[in-house]
Amino acid sequence: MKVLVVEDEHKTSAYLKRGLEENGFVVDVAETGEDGIQLAAMQPYDLIVLDVLLPGRDGWTVVTDLRRRGVETPVLFLTARDAVRDRVKGFELGADDYLVKPFAFSELLARIRSLLRRGPARQSTVLRLEDLEVDLARHRALRDGRTLDLTPKEFQLLSLLLQRCGEVLSRTLIAEQVWDINFESDSNLVEVHMRRLRSKVDDPFETKLIQTVRGVGYVLEKRA
Repeated sequence: MKVLVVEDEHKTSAYLKRGLEENGFVVDVAETGEDGIQLAAMQPYDLIVLDVLLPGRDGWTVVTDLRRRGVETPVLFLTARDAVRDRVKGFELGADDYLVKPFAFSELLARIRSLLRRGPARQSTVLRLEDLEVDLARHRALRDGRTLDLTPKEFQLLSLLLQRCGEVLSRTLIAEQVWDINFESDSNLVEVHMRRLRSKVDDPFETKLIQTVRGVGYVLEKRA
């Protein structure tokens, strides 16, 4: 198995290269985002371990560029950026896993092996329910073929609901995932944004998809 490590901190990249090679991997190292893109585009890898904070082109740009080029190699972000919004952004851009520094090498190795066991096919970044479609990579939402004019937070909220379609999500969980905050019981932040989202996703259409579970939270599903 061949792994590309894109990491500008020499001590970290040397540690990763040595550890992965000791476990049977062939490892190439790139120290800039541009070098990582060129290597990944020119030759096949089984996995890319990618830092976010890189000189020149950062990790967000690297994964976006690779997916645009049709490079479907699994990507594991390995970064010190630990905010929920950063992890969500990484997945929305096309990453397959996200591990925060400092990390245990045993966990990194387990995550790499888990990704490799999934095979070469990546999960689609296009999510659908009935006539609703959300393209995470292109940051685009459609209903009945019509583009939905969503704010960034509305798009993030809809993506969360669709990614966990059929699951009732509490206001606390939604506030944590979308706003990266601890929910305060007297705040109506979630309700206000959910009303705005419904006005665009549901109100113009006969079939309603965003459901309220009274006293619990919200769920995205079609009901009779």
